[in-house]
Amino acid sequence: MLTHVRETGRRKLNLRVLVGSGDRIAAFVLPFLVAGVILNILFPAVFAVGGPPAVLQWVSVVMLIGGVSIWAWSAVLILTKVPRGDLITGGPYRVVKHPLYTAVALLVLPWIGFLYNTWLGAVIGIVMYIGSRTFAPAEERDLSKAFGAAWGKYRHSVKVPWL
Repeated sequence: MLTHVRETGRRKLNLRVLVGSGDRIAAFVLPFLVAGVILNILFPAVFAVGGPPAVLQWVSVVMLIGGVSIWAWSAVLILTKVPRGDLITGGPYRVVKHPLYTAVALLVLPWIGFLYNTWLGAVIGIVMYIGSRTFAPAEERDLSKAFGAAWGKYRHSVKVPWL
């Protein structure tokens, strides 16, 4: 997946590396999303969260602001650092190894669902989180091969390594 550019000595990454496990996670989540949306349309009362009450609305908005901010920050780091062949170790990556996946799965999807008065977002978020944890080891093996000791040092420095 990695190619070396001789003139600069820097790694140049192809699109597959830039995407990481995102395509596999999306393929894993898609059937659950489609089934969930269909079931939510057919049986909205089953998925209803009861309003949502004002407290849940406020909590949802706060969580969404945090989740979207972390997602955007992670995406900018990926788009700016990965094409240069840099290992990302700062920002949200200092806290978790996969902040983009974690933010969407745990801080965006569930809380959007609650704002739309459905548990579907939480269910899809959990499925996405399971998918991201399923495919993370392969992505991490690639990172280990690409960055060697730097990856190992980073992996041990992450504050919440299980997310």
